[in-house]
Amino acid sequence: IHLSLLHYCSHFPAEIPDFLTEEECKLIIHLAQLKGLQKSQILPTDDYEEAMEMIEISQMDFFNLLDHNQDGQLQLKEVLTHTRLGNGRWMTPENIREMYTAVKADPDGNGVLSLEEFKRLNIRDFHKYIGSQKVKTSDAVRNSQHTWLYQGEGAHQVMRAIRQRVMRLTRLPPEIVEHSEPLQVVRYDQGGHYHAHMDSGPVFPETACSHTKLVANESAPFETSCRYVTVLFYLNNVTGGGETVFPIADNRTYEEMSLIQNDVDLRDTRKNCDKGNLRVKPQQGTAVFWYNYLSDGEGWVGELDDFALHGGCLVTQGTKWIANNWINVDPNRLRQQRFQQEMERYAGSGAGASGEWTVDKAYSGLHVEL
Repeated sequence: IHLSLLHYCSHFPAEIPDFLTEEECKLIIHLAQLKGLQKSQILPTDDYEEAMEMIEISQMDFFNLLDHNQDGQLQLKEVLTHTRLGNGRWMTPENIREMYTAVKADPDGNGVLSLEEFKRLNIRDFHKYIGSQKVKTSDAVRNSQHTWLYQGEGAHQVMRAIRQRVMRLTRLPPEIVEHSEPLQVVRYDQGGHYHAHMDSGPVFPETACSHTKLVANESAPFETSCRYVTVLFYLNNVTGGGETVFPIADNRTYEEMSLIQNDVDLRDTRKNCDKGNLRVKPQQGTAVFWYNYLSDGEGWVGELDDFALHGGCLVTQGTKWIANNWINVDPNRLRQQRFQQEMERYAGSGAGASGEWTVDKAYSGLHVEL
């Protein structure tokens, strides 16, 4: 298997008008409504503390992980960059200060944790505090509803046609595209948003790709969606707001700490969308296409592309409908090959006569997004 890596322009997504017709957009919305949408979740609160405890990391290593500039102190913005997906709550400097007070982490109240102060803490107290916080809709990392529409053999002819169109656009092997996630359809009502995030995640030893986990025969406390390519479709014209923002698209360099300056967080799509480098206005039928990983130089998936950071700006008026086609590739080539062989075996055995059984089996955990 060899991936054709066709990066249109470094750190820039490609915008493709009229990729879908008006009728196709309306049909996708109709099918999604018939199936029913559910509230989008980031991480179930009940599982948060348990999952955190499964990660084996020493307190010193944890401090060094947070201490981005390695000055021996934890600034508020250093902690912020690692608390975004706590229990679905978007953390602000005020939230961090409240947490410090609750767990008695910052005795002198200066908002900075020294190594000595950190050593006196019980890390579980942090996890317990985050897990106990109820998330209001406006405070959530993501405020939307979504559902999944099957695109494989036996699906509606329009759904099949869109998948074939995506295959031609990406020029990726059919066996990879056909065994990728179903189409995700998302509705943002007025007040809806999705703070800046990555569609995919780096695969560390303690993580597994969602789509290959069943055949990996390995246990891991976390899983992540390994999405090599994103193709986003706008299904309607939005009355107000709802742009897709790429805060650091086409920056010459990437520095995570520079995303938060003077309490201005470029990832906050409710407040700071206008400060992002690139904003794409929702236009019915338009597709936006980008890569979430760089090439490894040998025809396979390499490191995560930090410049693929993006978010959904606040919908100020009306409703926004979008759909996402993600092409899944495991950075571990052997796991990806094993997955494809297993999927083909299921299809060939007749166990998944409609094709949908194998897709649902592989993506059963996709309602949890890391």
